[in-house]
Amino acid sequence: MKVMVETSAHHVHVSEADLATLFGPGAILTNKKDLSQPGQFACAEKVEVIGPKGSMSMSILGPCRKETQVEISLTDARKLGVTAPIRESGDLEGTPGCTLKGPAGEVTIEKGVIAAKRHIHFNPDEAREAGVTDKQIVSVKVDYNGRSLIFGDVVCRVSPSYALAMHVDTDESNAAALPGTVDGEIIL
Repeated sequence: MKVMVETSAHHVHVSEADLATLFGPGAILTNKKDLSQPGQFACAEKVEVIGPKGSMSMSILGPCRKETQVEISLTDARKLGVTAPIRESGDLEGTPGCTLKGPAGEVTIEKGVIAAKRHIHFNPDEAREAGVTDKQIVSVKVDYNGRSLIFGDVVCRVSPSYALAMHVDTDESNAAALPGTVDGEIIL
C-alpha cells in the first residue's frame, strides 16, 4: 500500500492555560495553514523554545491540547542542550522540560520535550485496507531522486479522527533527501 510521507518540522503544542500565559488572557490560535490531519493546523503564533544550551523559534500547531509538548529532531535537541527521547506524541512521562517564551510571558514545562517516533496515521477503513492494527510496527520504503531508504520501526496509529499520512522528522527526511512530501510503500 502507498502512503504519503510528510516531513514534520519541529513544533510546539500548547495547553489553553499555557497559551494564555504566553500570549495573554483570551488569546486564541490563528490558523495559518491546514495540515493533513483533520482539524489540525499550523498557527501564526510562534514561541521561543529555550534549553540549557540554546534557543529556537518554533511554530505552534493547533488546536490546543491537554498538555504542552515540544516535538523536535535529535539535531534540534543537541542545539537546545536537552536529551529528547524518541516517543509517540503524548507519551511525556520521564521526558525533559524546557522554557517557552511568548510575547506576554514565559512558561517552564517540567516535561514534554520529545523527538517524535516516526508513525503513520490511519482511519479505521484505511487500516483495514492496509492490513494493519493500532500500534503495529511496519516499515516504509521511500525512493526519491535515486536515494532509496527503508524506514523501520514505524508505528501505526489508528483513529477515526486521522487521515492516511506518515510523519518523519527533519533529520529523517534529510537522510532520505526528501523534498517535503513523497509517496512511500508500506512493508508489513
